[in-house]
Amino acid sequence: LKGVLLGAGFTFRLLWTLHALVDLSGSQEIYAPHSIRVEGDVTLGGLFPVHTRGGPGTPCGDIKKENGIHRLEAMMYALDQINNDEELLPNVTLGARILDTCSRDTYALEQSLTFVQALIQKDTSDVRCTNGEPPVFVKPEKVVGVIGASASSVSIMVANILRLFQIPQISYASTAPELSDDRRYDFFSRVVPPDSYQAQAMVDIVKAMGWNYVSTVASEGSYGEKGVDAFMTLSREAGRISSPRTKSSIILLGKKKKFNGVPIRILPLSLWLLPTPPNASTIEIKESRGEALSFTWVGSDAQKLTFECFDAYFTSRTLENNRRNVWFAEYWEENFNCKLMSSSKKDDSSRKCTGQERISVDSKYEQEGKVQFVIDAVYAMAHALHNMQRDLCPENSGICPDMELAGGKKLLKYIRSVSFNGSAGTGVTFNKNGDAPGRYDLFQYQWNNITGPGYRIIGQWTETLQLNIEDMQWPRGEQETPISVCSLPCKAGESKKVVKGMACCWHCEACDGYQYQPDEFNCKLCAYDMRPSPNRTSCQPIPIIKLEWHSPWAVIPVFLAMLGIIATIFVVATFIRYNDTPIVRASGRELSYVLLTGIFLCYIITFLMIAKPDVGVCSLRRIFLGLGMCISYAALLTKTNRIYRIFEQGKKSVTAPRLISPTSQLAITFSLISVQLLGVLIWFGVDPPNTIIDYGEQRTINPDLARGVLKCDITDLQIICSLGYSILLMVTCTVYAIKTRGVPENFNEAKPIGFTMYTTCIVWLAFIPIFFGTAQSAEKMYIQTTTLTISMNLSASVALGMLYMPKVYVIIFHPELNVQKRKRSFKAVVTAATMSSRLSHKASDRPNGEAKTELCENVDPNSKCRRNGRKQGTFI
Repeated sequence: LKGVLLGAGFTFRLLWTLHALVDLSGSQEIYAPHSIRVEGDVTLGGLFPVHTRGGPGTPCGDIKKENGIHRLEAMMYALDQINNDEELLPNVTLGARILDTCSRDTYALEQSLTFVQALIQKDTSDVRCTNGEPPVFVKPEKVVGVIGASASSVSIMVANILRLFQIPQISYASTAPELSDDRRYDFFSRVVPPDSYQAQAMVDIVKAMGWNYVSTVASEGSYGEKGVDAFMTLSREAGRISSPRTKSSIILLGKKKKFNGVPIRILPLSLWLLPTPPNASTIEIKESRGEALSFTWVGSDAQKLTFECFDAYFTSRTLENNRRNVWFAEYWEENFNCKLMSSSKKDDSSRKCTGQERISVDSKYEQEGKVQFVIDAVYAMAHALHNMQRDLCPENSGICPDMELAGGKKLLKYIRSVSFNGSAGTGVTFNKNGDAPGRYDLFQYQWNNITGPGYRIIGQWTETLQLNIEDMQWPRGEQETPISVCSLPCKAGESKKVVKGMACCWHCEACDGYQYQPDEFNCKLCAYDMRPSPNRTSCQPIPIIKLEWHSPWAVIPVFLAMLGIIATIFVVATFIRYNDTPIVRASGRELSYVLLTGIFLCYIITFLMIAKPDVGVCSLRRIFLGLGMCISYAALLTKTNRIYRIFEQGKKSVTAPRLISPTSQLAITFSLISVQLLGVLIWFGVDPPNTIIDYGEQRTINPDLARGVLKCDITDLQIICSLGYSILLMVTCTVYAIKTRGVPENFNEAKPIGFTMYTTCIVWLAFIPIFFGTAQSAEKMYIQTTTLTISMNLSASVALGMLYMPKVYVIIFHPELNVQKRKRSFKAVVTAATMSSRLSHKASDRPNGEAKTELCENVDPNSKCRRNGRKQGTFI
């Protein structure tokens, strides 16, 4: 209750203030005729910006020829047409009270108090003078509705007053979205759609063209700035348009104004939106940084329709036939740049007006863009009154009492329900908020070979967009729609790094290496066993490879191994075939077969190293990797050690050394081999054999070349450890070969064994740097496998070639040399070997004949050497 009382008190005080202001304005009316009064049965108010905003201390400035006079005369024209129409409002004449807002909202508020004067004045009787002169105070007419205002800021101010007195208002140019609020501006209507429709239409055009980055240029003030705000709000809701806002202070109409603030971020082809008042200033875009920029413009209110009947009416106006317009004389002076006799104009330099000037003949004329909407607004009010008269006054006898007492709320109901074709041929209706429907024709300025340049309709917007893109033209005859984006779309495999505060501007960063793009904003690393797909939108398994049999890295080792196996089998077969011949027996059959077995295994390991890894293959690799070499060098070490011990023992005594029998030799050999087998057995227990896929070996910088290597779970260090024992045997055997190098070749195999070990050492000395030097290479698997297998093949081939190929050659091609020789005692053999050793040290100082003589003197007198003077060797 308290709030109601307070509200009532406020309303009372407001009405009291308005009453005082009305009295004041009424008393001043005689001194300043700032209104047009047209008598009629029903009076409509009119608000027009006849003058510009005045300077300090002056409410009004210069006259506005187009926005002011053209629009004002459009209302007068519409009233004449309606009053002359017998079907519309029969027996009713429309009058008017037209006021000048001077383009200022506060001044317009003061002027609009005239419309409510009749509703709040106590004495409404006519004032008559006894002498017949016009009264000083005239009875205020009752205004049933107001046409106007123009600027949204003025309409907002006036609407707040008119709604208190329930006076309907129809604007012809105010498009601010806030006027659509039916709770605050419930008596306000308009025949133009709000800027929100205009902004929505522009957003729909931008979306249809695929543009997502635009710049805006707007006039300063409510219309331009609020229009841009509406566009930006809708664009953000669409989630795709970034609009850096640039305000151009366009105040003077019809003047060119240069605009240098071109955003440097935009691409050469960009979109600029122009929510500007009609006939706004032309904007010149300078070249930025010396680069010629090309822009696509989307403008609002740029295209206007003309009403030809009004052109005929207005161009026929003269000072004589248009005395009802109190500002027409001022317009006449401004339009023809002359001075009337009764003018208060102080410019003496102006020529005198003759009154015979004619509009469009002696001056330039172009119909103002909102004329049609002024006419539609007046007709909307007339149709509403007509419908009210039809319902409340059935006999159409003019204004009946029911209609006179109906009030503004009922008239508003009729206004909101009107529907007719306006001056441009389009329908005029209102929605529940009093807004006209959003209907826009979309034009493009095009070149026509026949008619030349001009506007061509390319679509419409009636709450939804219908755009004929195929009918559009683009600069330089291009067929593709121009691109207007802050940032071009990122390529596949590039992530967006959005610029802060600008949703449609981003930097593209490539997902490099093994990264893929899970979404458009991020790059993530693929799993270790995966690599990005070609377009980097997902990950895919890294291909698995192994050393294939047809690979050049495998062909050479396999070829050498096959030749070696064939040669080994041939030697073994020869030895078996001639097992009891002197050469086979003298070479030590037992150790020879062991050595040949080791050589055979050295060749066999090549196939295991190239075979597809699995648990079985990996197990055999561990066993035979070092076993073949171990068997070979264990046999050679046992043989060279036996030779060394024999001749060392012969220097001291004629007693035979221990463990030189074949059985002992085999026992020593297998003892040495057992160490290798024991190591392998421990290896199996500590680290059971398994296969792995090594993704790091061929993890190249380019993920397309990455491969996973299927291999046995054997490290480089384990390989060297497995071969280490065999290399130790090889080195030891080499030492014994050096020590026995002085033993005559007729008595042993020391020299061939020595040459074998020297060559083998050279092979493995070359192997080690190659093996470890390629540990980080992408071709590691191929190089190390090939190097290892070739080294083993060469080691086996050297031993086979130097130790057994000469014997096989003698056995097959010189069987006469493979005969049994006379056996001698160990003492005789050692003595002969000792003497031969001595002679070998003296051979450089004595002739060959003397050396041979001395050697023959120490052998058996019955030997062949004694008989024919030729040295004959003995096999041990």
